Amino acid sequence: MKLNITPSAHPTDLKIRSERVADPGFGRYFTDHMVIAKWSAKDGWSDGELHAYGPLSLDPATLVFHYAQEIFEGMKAYRWSDSSVALFRPFENAKRFNRGALRMALPEIPEDFFVESVKQLVAIDKEWVPGKPGESLYIRPFMFASEVAIGVRPSNEAIYCLIATPVGAYFDPTKPVTVWISTDYIRAAPGGTGEVKCGGNYAASLMAQKAAAAQGCEQVVWLDAIEKKWVEEMGGMNLCFVKGKGDGATIFTPKLTGTLLPGITRDSLLTVARDLGYKVEEGMISVDEWRNGVASGEISEVFACGTAAVISIVGGAKSANGSWTHGDGKSAPIAMRLREHLLGIQHGTIEDKHGWVVKVG
Repeated sequence: MKLNITPSAHPTDLKIRSERVADPGFGRYFTDHMVIAKWSAKDGWSDGELHAYGPLSLDPATLVFHYAQEIFEGMKAYRWSDSSVALFRPFENAKRFNRGALRMALPEIPEDFFVESVKQLVAIDKEWVPGKPGESLYIRPFMFASEVAIGVRPSNEAIYCLIATPVGAYFDPTKPVTVWISTDYIRAAPGGTGEVKCGGNYAASLMAQKAAAAQGCEQVVWLDAIEKKWVEEMGGMNLCFVKGKGDGATIFTPKLTGTLLPGITRDSLLTVARDLGYKVEEGMISVDEWRNGVASGEISEVFACGTAAVISIVGGAKSANGSWTHGDGKSAPIAMRLREHLLGIQHGTIEDKHGWVVKVG
């Protein structure tokens, strides 16, 4: 499986591109190229095609529209001070993508091709990568059932697609968010698709997000499906709790149970925390333990982490049974230290001791 490259004959005007890269927002503008590869049960994967970005033409009876058989990934490319560009742990995205494909009855894609397609798209659209710390090129690989048919069954055809968008911060790291702990809605149940990045998970979360907004909160916190007491995730991000303060603090995060997304940023931050001398624990924490830990001072900070935001400080929480604030509700020095260290590795200002960075030619 190879990638055929046809550069766009009509790239974005230089002035317009520069303006968009200088003020990218999040997911507003898209680069000049995309990647498409097609699969069929009969013939397997075709060669991929890298060509001009543009609309997809799909029949109204395409299976994905009716049964939501699809997956996606989120990853980033970072500009370094020498103007080179680097990817962060792309093979981990490839592995998670294929785990998702298996769960959603879609074909696995060769990991080497997945990473190569990302590298080539970033290389040809390199000038779209912003240069400010904390900014990046957000890369969105996705796959969907493309067979034209009506009937609940795995598709015999699929399309892999890759696009990219320059982005700033998803959340302002200096502005902590307040979260609503939902007991009316559940994100995922054991045996479901909680550990997969599929659109259905996110569509099902939107009513809970609206409920959170109605309570004056920016995000929703999900609890387990059975007892509705154990903390799982925040929106589409993993949650972390800082127990204690200073160099002796412990970074605690809910363990992966099959209902949580195995975040690559989560895994990276736990490693960074160990590198910086913090203790790391994975386990279960109830809402009562959360609230009581804040009241006693045992829990000093709470933050969420994910590819889009890296780290977002959680300043406080609200629930049907009360609300509470973490520390002064504004600052989270340990979370910010972790964030700056991880960004330093991604932008090449801090040594990568773990072989996470992949340079783009």
